[in-house]
Amino acid sequence: MNNSAEIGLAVKNYIVDIINENSMMFTFIIKVDEHKNFSLLYTNNSGASFFINTLQSKNEFLLEVISNQMQSLFDKVSDTSYKLFLQHSIIFQKEEFIFDISIKQIDVKNKIFGLTMQNKTIEDKEKRALIEAKEKYLSLVSNNLDSVFLVNENGTISYSNSIALKELGYETDFLINKRVEHFIEENSLRNFKLMMKQTLSGYATEMHNCLIQHEKGHYLTVYLKAIPNEIMGEIQGFHLFIRDMTTALDEQDQLFYLAYHDHLTGLWNRRALKEHLRDNLEEAEKYKIQIAIIRIDLDRFKLINESLGYNSGDDLLKKIADRLGLYIDKTSNLYRQSGDEFVFILKGKNRDQTSAFAETILSELSKPIYLDHQEYFVTASIGISMYPFDGKKIDELLIKADQALYVAKDRGRAHYRYFQEKMNLSFPNEALMESHLRRAIEKDELTIHFQPQVNLVTGEINSFEALLRWNNRKFGYVSPMQFIPLAEESGMIMQIGDWVLEEACKQLKYWQEKGYRPVRIAVNISPKQFKQENFAIKIREKINKYQITPSSLEVEITESAMTHLQDTLIMLRELKDIGIVISIDDFGTGYSSLSYLKKYPIDIIKIDQSFIKDMETDDKNAAIANTIIQLAHSLGMEVVAEGVEKDKQVEILKAAKCQKAQGYFFSRPVPIEAINESYMKTEKA
Repeated sequence: MNNSAEIGLAVKNYIVDIINENSMMFTFIIKVDEHKNFSLLYTNNSGASFFINTLQSKNEFLLEVISNQMQSLFDKVSDTSYKLFLQHSIIFQKEEFIFDISIKQIDVKNKIFGLTMQNKTIEDKEKRALIEAKEKYLSLVSNNLDSVFLVNENGTISYSNSIALKELGYETDFLINKRVEHFIEENSLRNFKLMMKQTLSGYATEMHNCLIQHEKGHYLTVYLKAIPNEIMGEIQGFHLFIRDMTTALDEQDQLFYLAYHDHLTGLWNRRALKEHLRDNLEEAEKYKIQIAIIRIDLDRFKLINESLGYNSGDDLLKKIADRLGLYIDKTSNLYRQSGDEFVFILKGKNRDQTSAFAETILSELSKPIYLDHQEYFVTASIGISMYPFDGKKIDELLIKADQALYVAKDRGRAHYRYFQEKMNLSFPNEALMESHLRRAIEKDELTIHFQPQVNLVTGEINSFEALLRWNNRKFGYVSPMQFIPLAEESGMIMQIGDWVLEEACKQLKYWQEKGYRPVRIAVNISPKQFKQENFAIKIREKINKYQITPSSLEVEITESAMTHLQDTLIMLRELKDIGIVISIDDFGTGYSSLSYLKKYPIDIIKIDQSFIKDMETDDKNAAIANTIIQLAHSLGMEVVAEGVEKDKQVEILKAAKCQKAQGYFFSRPVPIEAINESYMKTEKA
């Protein structure tokens, strides 16, 4: 190729090849004679293929279609150099085709035209379908009998139908670009924000009895339904349907709401958790993503409930739900499983991201909570299971998260744990354990161990705390931290508590008959036992049955048992009339007012071990313990420090003039045989 003619030819050939092979554009060269008859000089491959497949021959296309339907188009460009471009429909064989058509006269003298046609039939149908869908959507929203807002992801109103304008009294210009929260009454705002979060996470959500402000200033009680606005797989806001509650609310809507929502907090409930988790697991299987099930259980919430009362406990749960609700988004959803237990489902996060999330939740819950202008602190334990590593079934993942939660509580609370296979070996089946616990007394599986209480001045021991132990044939030695709460929840604590009192009185009787020196046994009394109307009568009957000295029996009562001032005062006076010694256990960890110390006939205060722990290095703990000791002394009470494990702690307690102490520094709780051998035989009365 060494001259311009050859180069030009090569270029032309290249262009012809491109035109001929272009599958998107039909290209024709057409000659029109003086009688306006058409003849086809050239067609590219795609044009020939389309029309030959459509009709019997190309000439039939030219005669039938071009001559009849496109003559006017050719007339427009005849004797001119202009190019005509437009969209045109052509009907043949009873079917309509839409084309983008371009016509240019390329040889005026010989009436030769260039014709290109791009088939837009499918695209046009899709466009029409889109317009039709859009018009249906607008018709549905605009003509809906309920008020409808379209709310953006950031909470601003971008559209309002005419009914909303009519019922709420606002002009369109006033509503658009306003935050929807602006119109919600303050007391409804908490649940409304929660509903928004749940909806933006991908689920249709409802809210009953919401107060929304009318343009004239008053509030309307409305029912809300929020439906996610999902575009190409992304949630881009939601539709808010508003129904005036003055009209009868569909009973079916109310039942649906109650079926899937927790009535106290407004969160999704256990039923919603299982249904949503099933959907999430199907999605995770399809897109190969990880799912974390995060179970959150508040620590010592039962104590708070019993101390403050159930109304305050409910208020606390709502505040906790609000705290946790801050972390609802597209990747996480929150549920109230039951009582003080919540569950997060975390989507598309790996283990490191899940750990960071759990740390954030623990940090959030560690902040103080205010109830009636009083500051309280709540901690939580967290158990985590991961899909697909810990299982692929709903119940399996929930159980394993619960197993991890159990271990977190058993190992000190206030932290998180992931499920590990070894947990299967130690995690108890609670239903089975409860069944075994019910037979524990008759099968002689329960025993009492005794922990000496040492006089810090003389070193003498004249009192012991009775501590319950359970050695089961299936579970082995079960921690009191595990079976005592189970006994309380199941109601068995009443029977077990009576048995412990009986055994303590038996032991005191035995020591008296043997002529051993006088000692006292302290017995822990559960709040449920203490609140029995006949509790003092039972104590008197046991003392009379075994003929023991009343002052040799001490009842330890927690602050949580003393929630009702008058009832508590009556009970304590009845016990003092009998001659029983009364002590307050775990002092400083409850929520009762200090005023009860001067009102109630209390003999002993036991400082909780949480204040003794690290008191040799923690000045605050030492200061609290010292203050409790001084307060008790000023009220004429004895003080016993629990959980003493170090000699330095003993020195600090001695300096503060604490009378007694118990803990591993002196002795672990030991069986009665060891007590008889080491403490009683050598020192008779």
